Amino acid sequence: MNLINILDEGQGSKSRARKKGASKPNLTPLKNNSEHQDEIKVAQSQIKTIFQYLFENEATASMVAQATGIYQKNICRYKRDLEKSNRIFETKKGLCKVTGFKAWYLTTNPDRLKGSRISNSL
Repeated sequence: MNLINILDEGQGSKSRARKKGASKPNLTPLKNNSEHQDEIKVAQSQIKTIFQYLFENEATASMVAQATGIYQKNICRYKRDLEKSNRIFETKKGLCKVTGFKAWYLTTNPDRLKGSRISNSL
């Protein structure tokens, strides 16, 4: 073997190693069906909890999070779903009792809508 062949082999193995690393498939295990169903059940339970809390109370998303223990990001996602089905309403804009910032107070109880507007954006 001459020096050129040795260098060529060395470069070839390096380039193959790079190609292997760049084209590795994502080996993250997929969730099995029961794990997926558990996530769906948790989401449904959280939506019901939020809906019930807002049916009985007018509150901001931060207030709902504090009262129910559901993460505020989840509440915002579920709020969007409730907005799409016209089941959540903004009743007034005021200072949030948790954050101290202006925010919309929400409800799912249509009887509390006097002078409010349907929530379509926030």
